[in-house]
Parts: sequence; C-alpha cells; structure tokens
Amino acid sequence: MFEGLRLSHWKVSQDADGVRVLTLDRSGSNVNALSRALLDELDAMLERTAIERPAALVIHSGKPSGFAVGADLKEFEGYERAGTVRAEIEHGQRVFERLARLPMPTVAAIHGTCMGGGTELALACRMRVAARAPETRIALPEVQLGIHPGWGGTARLPRLVGAPKALAMMLTGRALSAERAHAEGLVDRLAEPDALLDVARKLALHPVTRPFAQRATAWLTNCWPARQVLAPAVRRQTAAKVSPRHYPAPFALLEVWRRGGGDIRQRLRLEAASVAKLAATPTAHNLIRIFFLRERLRGLAGDTAHAIRHVHVVGAGTMGGDIAAWSALRGFEVTLQDREMKFVEPALARARKLFEKKLKTRERIVAAEARLTPDVEGAGIAQSQLALEAIYEDPEAKQAVYRALEPKLARDALVATNTSSIPLDALRVGLAEPRRFLGLHFFNPVAQMPLVEVVRHDTLDASLEKRAWAWVKAIGKLPLPVKGTPGFLVNRILMPYLLEAVRCHTEGIPGPVIDRAAKAFGMPMGPIELADTVGLDVALAVGRELGPFLQLELPEGIADKVEGGKRGKKDGQGFYAWKDGKPEKPKAAPGYRAPEDLADRLILPMLNEAVACLHTGVVADADLLDAGVIFGTGFAPFRGGPIQYIRATGAGALRDKLEALAQTHGPRFTPRQGWFNPALASPTP
Repeated sequence: MFEGLRLSHWKVSQDADGVRVLTLDRSGSNVNALSRALLDELDAMLERTAIERPAALVIHSGKPSGFAVGADLKEFEGYERAGTVRAEIEHGQRVFERLARLPMPTVAAIHGTCMGGGTELALACRMRVAARAPETRIALPEVQLGIHPGWGGTARLPRLVGAPKALAMMLTGRALSAERAHAEGLVDRLAEPDALLDVARKLALHPVTRPFAQRATAWLTNCWPARQVLAPAVRRQTAAKVSPRHYPAPFALLEVWRRGGGDIRQRLRLEAASVAKLAATPTAHNLIRIFFLRERLRGLAGDTAHAIRHVHVVGAGTMGGDIAAWSALRGFEVTLQDREMKFVEPALARARKLFEKKLKTRERIVAAEARLTPDVEGAGIAQSQLALEAIYEDPEAKQAVYRALEPKLARDALVATNTSSIPLDALRVGLAEPRRFLGLHFFNPVAQMPLVEVVRHDTLDASLEKRAWAWVKAIGKLPLPVKGTPGFLVNRILMPYLLEAVRCHTEGIPGPVIDRAAKAFGMPMGPIELADTVGLDVALAVGRELGPFLQLELPEGIADKVEGGKRGKKDGQGFYAWKDGKPEKPKAAPGYRAPEDLADRLILPMLNEAVACLHTGVVADADLLDAGVIFGTGFAPFRGGPIQYIRATGAGALRDKLEALAQTHGPRFTPRQGWFNPALASPTP
C-alpha cells in the first residue's frame, strides 16, 4: 500500500473490512498545520486511493492536540512575499477536490482543535464524526486574519448546512462545540473520544443520507434568488459592526458567496481570486502579525511548570471576585477572602453566571462552584501556591495584606498584586522575600480581556516569574512581562487617551461625537464610554497615580462625578446614563461639526506614550508593546498596534502633528523622548 511514496506527515493503515485510515501527524510539530509538503503527500495518497478503491477512507489526526489548526501561516507569509498566494491556494483546492471526488465513502474523524484549513479538509469528506468533549472546537476563523476560507470553505459549507448558518460561522470565525456542530448539520455523528475511530469506520461502511429538511434548506438558501436577497441584508448587518474599509474580508466573502453558482469549480475560482487579493492588504498583514504576536506571548514560559493547584484571592470586589471565578472556571482550587461574607456573596453570584454561560451542563457548573470557596478567615492561605491581592488602590492597605499573608504561605508560593498603576518598588517594601512578589494585572472584564501584565521588579526571582507566565497561560490568558513603573504598559498608554477625551468633553464636545471619532480610527469602544465601563473611580485613582509621572493634569469632570456617586456603568450614571448595561447616548445638536483635530487629539497621546514606553524599556521590544496594547486595550487590530501604525504612517509626520497640537492645545502634546528610535522606521520593502 502506497509503495514508493515517502511519507513524513502521514501514516496509513487498512483493516480487514477494507477501510483505509490516513492518520495526519505532521513531523516535528505538536500540531497539524497544513503545509505544502503535507498536502503534496495527501495528494499522492489520494491519487493512489482513487485507483486502488478501498471500501472507504477515514482521515483522522495522530496529535493529542486535535485534528488540524489550519494552514501553515509562516508558509502563507512567504507565498504573499513571493506573489504566489493564488497558485498555492489553487493547489490546496485541487487536493481537497480530489478528496471530494473519490469514488468511495470518506469520513473525517475530528477531535480537539479543528480550524481553518483543517475544517476545510473535513468538509471535503462526505461525512464527519466529532468527539464529544469540551476540547473539540470546529471553526473557520480566517476573517480574524484578514482573509476568508480559501480551500473550499465558502464553496462547501453553505451547501452543507445552509447559507445563514454557514455565513454566521464564517463571518464571525466563532468555534462550534461538537454538539453544536452536530445540531447545525456540520457533523453527522458524535462519538466518545476513545471510540472516535471505531464510529468513523462504521459510518464509512454504512453511510448515512442527510435528512431531507437539511438538504432542502441547503438548496433553498443557496439558490440564485436567495443569494441576491440574503447577501445585501447580511452585508448591512455586518457593516453595522465593522467597517469594510478597515476589515474588507467579511464583505469579500459575502460577494464570493453571492456570485457563486451551482458549479463548484466556478465557486472555487472566485474564492481563490478573492483570498489572493485580500492577502495583499495591510489589514491581512497586520492581523496575521497579531496572530504570531499572540503565539509569542503564549510561548513565553516554554515548558516551565507553574506548580500551582490552589489560588487564594484577597479582595472580592469586581476584579478580585472575577479573577477568582475565572481561575475556578479553568480548573484551579480557589479560596476568596474579604472582610465579611456580605462582600463575598456578590462575587459568588457573578461566578455562577460565568459558569452557567461557559460550562453549560449542570455537572460541570457544580464542579466549578465546588472549586470556589468563600474564606473570610483566610484558612486557604496556607494551602495556596499563589496568593493574589486585589483590593483598592492604596499602598499602605496593600502592604498590610502582604504582612498578613506572607508568614502563612509556603516558601515556594508566589505573592501577587493586581494593582493597576502603583509601582512595585513601593509595594514590595516590608516583604521578607520580595523575590517571590510580582504583579499580575488583569483587565476588566476579566472573562473577556485576554491580557495579563506580569509586572516585574529588580529583585524578582526570574524562575518564579516564569512560573507566573506559565500559570497565566494555564488559565487561558496571555502573559506580558512589563517593568513595574507607574501604570506599567497598558494603563500608561491608555490614560493620556482617556484624560484627553474627558478634557474634550469638558470643552463642550459631546460624548457621542468623541466616541465616534475614536471608533472611526478603529478603536472598539469610544473613550467616554470606556471610562464609564472601566469605572470613573478606577480612572480617577489611576489618573491621580499617573498624573504626576506623566506630567498630566486631571481634567475637570471625573472627581465631581465620583464624589456624587456617579461612577459609570456600575452605578447606572457616569458621563452617560446606563440602562440594562447599555449607554444612553444623547444626540449632538443639529449641524454640529466636530473639530478637525479631534481624532488626532485622542490618538496621538497614545502613540506619544507608546514611543516613551519603548524608549524606557517598559517592555522588551516593539512587538511586545504592540501585542500588549492590542490585547489590553483593543487598539485597532487592523492597524497592527501603535508602533506598527507609526511605521506605516511615518514617525516624522506624526511627530510634526504632535508639535502642532502642542502649539494649539498645550505642552501635554510635546513629543516624548524616543521618536528617533530606529524601531519606528518604516520597514524596507
């Protein structure tokens, strides 16, 4: 079988019933990323299979991590530089079309991660079986990389599950669980993980016909009239969420689907041409770069073991309670301490909502609740390997917590603070072992924000810092090492932006106008709404801490609101009135025109402070700075981060704009040191 073929990435077997099994197992990798060499081997095997005609064919993965993570993006970047993207896409399409045209039943046996090209490989099979396990996730997330599926995803998925479901999946990139994929018709059978291959073999020998309702829906929603009606409607819905100028991929995908007829070859040609065009856009370049930045943060700890089983959190407020809940959700034993039980109870209620949203089944919800224990007396301190303080921003109060914690902790336990702005040099005073003290700065809302700043100081033990990185990764977050200077990285860059927005507001510029200007640049939320969401009390505390360091005065408006009990979203009143978790934004007066320099006043202070942070080494390099600001603030991902934006726009031009703003609005816009850093230079073509 396959004599003469030299296989590096596949293994082959065939049972007595004639079911041939192709096991995908990329050499030298922990995951199955689909490379050219891997596809070439598959192509050769499929050619032989078409001639030899076994009874059936099953494709599955030999990797514990999952089926396949998609195309090899490093190779994809090389194709883009070489101008061969379309040719390579068409090659992959031909391989998958050869699979789709085999004259025998074909089944994909899916477990774990099945993304992008991996999902398209499964779609080229006639049937699919998925392992019933929390780890099974099936998605076509290419829009998150600035492109869309290119190996037949747009051509096959709508005809399989119906256009509305397929478009929703591809336009958002959202992953489906095994159960959801089965309910939507993407998967034909579910199997227990240890029986996956057996179920796939049986299905291959006894193929099923898809229910008539599914087949009828697929046909009706993909016929020509339906495409012409549905595509514009979905386009309008998509445009309400993202700009086609900023994110062209979803709109290109819709056009490919709208124009695609009954001939799959025509649909594949449209798909390949569209992806090749998108791959050349700055948006795709930047989003693919962000993918690699995410992988870099995930890989910081290497193989370091965090050795943490039990986490003790002091402070059951919004941040402390939500950190405790998230840690329990991710499988850690957690004790949550505060002065009285009445302060812990709201955190437990929020935790239950989180567990219900994320875990779905009662068995898993109950197990997570059992891992989160209220602990007013602090009995869990001695059993913990990580004690995390998350009380209000007051150095003396925090130091009192450390004095109470440290004598009770095991010698190898970490002591961490969730402070958002206080320098660690100030907080570590009085600790007997400052080598094990560090910052773990989470962002609000904890369940949604992916970044955790791991804040260091000059006496921190490097091996313990790596353990902290590993723990952050274990709870599904991205660790970013930062210096323990005021505001660290994210808040130091974000605060000038927020304060300038408040200053604009006090000058009479309406909040919605300010927010629209920021969103037009690409920010996910306007700064006035963001200040209300974070909490004006938090913004005030951070502003007071950072103001002297950044030489920024607090504008009028924040302190008065906080003193009047209007802290933003959590009180229902801030700069906006809030109802059911949403801001009620007043409309600007008819004919009102925003100042021409409004966007520059908001964005350039962020860029100015980013340059200063890079100059003073708050993070190790420009890539880590961009990663931190994107994952910590949501800074316009399609722009690639503040440093990447400076490179693309030109440091000199932006520096000139700052100097002009300083002349008009005051010295707070004066360019900071670092604008002549070679790291800001535009890359050589």
